[in-house]
Amino acid sequence: MSAHDRKLDTEEKGDIRTLSNVSPEDPDAEFGGTEARKALEKKLLLKIDLRMSILVVIYILNYIDRNNAGAARLRGFQTDLHLQGTEFATLLSILYVGYIIMQIPSNMFLNWIGKPSIYLPACMIVWGSISCLTGIAHNFVGALLTRFFLGFVEAAFFPGALFLISKWYKRNELGLRTAILYCGNIISNAFGALMASGILGGLQGKLGHAAWRWLFFIEGALTIAVAVIAIFVLPDFPATTSWLTPQERALALRRMEEDAGVTEEADTEKGAAAGLWMAVSDWRVWWLAFALTAQVVALSFNAYFPTLSATLGFNGTVTLLLCAPPFVFTAIFAFVLSRHSDKTGERFYHIVGSLAAGIVGFVISICTMNTAARYISLFLMAQSYAGFIVLYAWMSNSFPQPASKRAVALALINAFSQLGNVAGSYVWPSAWGPSYVNSYGICIATSGTAIVMCWIFRRHLEQMNKRLAAAEAARGAKSAGFRYML
Repeated sequence: MSAHDRKLDTEEKGDIRTLSNVSPEDPDAEFGGTEARKALEKKLLLKIDLRMSILVVIYILNYIDRNNAGAARLRGFQTDLHLQGTEFATLLSILYVGYIIMQIPSNMFLNWIGKPSIYLPACMIVWGSISCLTGIAHNFVGALLTRFFLGFVEAAFFPGALFLISKWYKRNELGLRTAILYCGNIISNAFGALMASGILGGLQGKLGHAAWRWLFFIEGALTIAVAVIAIFVLPDFPATTSWLTPQERALALRRMEEDAGVTEEADTEKGAAAGLWMAVSDWRVWWLAFALTAQVVALSFNAYFPTLSATLGFNGTVTLLLCAPPFVFTAIFAFVLSRHSDKTGERFYHIVGSLAAGIVGFVISICTMNTAARYISLFLMAQSYAGFIVLYAWMSNSFPQPASKRAVALALINAFSQLGNVAGSYVWPSAWGPSYVNSYGICIATSGTAIVMCWIFRRHLEQMNKRLAAAEAARGAKSAGFRYML
């Protein structure tokens, strides 16, 4: 379109606004008025939602590549690599060393570069390649090295994805979108088990390779293929996304300004170093980090889910197939719970209700070895991920601005919580099976700790909201401003 045509188009839009009696004082005048803005916002959200949906696929592959050692263990991984004692648990836990170290620098870099559509897929390609290399390991040291470096590169994705969606969606939209993202994790437990069942059951000895090696080859290659597609699908940040129209970009920025009461650009100018200091010096960041860590320990059953399913007494293939239904149920329940949490604007009770149901599942498993009862307990344990997802949304809600602080806060909390995965790797030793009474006892204690810490945090936010209301009343504000979600 020529400059003359663009001028005519602008004039025509101006005429339409005049004819429709849109007042220039209307805050939505640049979008054609309130009704026109609503239509444009609906279109914008649909466009972003469709592109963001690839994050679910990426998260499925991220978690499959991280946790496929658990399925491989059932078909010779531990035997072929001559693993002894706690060496398998060490392989699981070593990944989180790099995973913890790299999350904060990665999110700071992502906020600075402003191009998640390039950065995140590039990291995918690297971790997919490393996953493939695990398939050629022949001893403990070789597997240890691949798992160690896999953690470094995979660290970029989840905190980066959380930060990306927090740049596009308002507080009352974050719960649902966080749930959709995290469903990639949940679905990976079901989909990963089904994929592993097919590969481990049908490729043993093909081209001279054990089936568990094919598991790493195929899943790593699939990750690389999806990464290439993601480069062309993922959005960047509102200010740096090239395929938005000027009006869509203005609306995307306006939405976030209205939600937080300050512009993202003005606040981000504080710089990465300032954002880092604001995050590490805020006690609330560390409080949520410890609460999340406690719950991560309680969710450590996830990495051993095939092992727990095996206690039901079925063969290897059926054991893997039985892993799928609890997580399919959890994905559906997480969607419903998060959606309801957004609609009601409430976080705490949605979190606690789910975690408490998980504790019931742990208690059932302690009390009986009955097959039906223990399988029901697996459903109850798995659904506690739904409350965990709402907790992630609460984290994003609780640190709205500046963006540089939010980037570090989300990465720091998530990185610190991975210490729970390191500890959780040692919570399920074979010597404690098949009842795993001690393991379930630890999960009950840590889940209870998370509930208490969330309650204290809610009480703090209530006090913060009262102070905000008092400050507004003192200066005679006519309408309520920003409030923390409880």
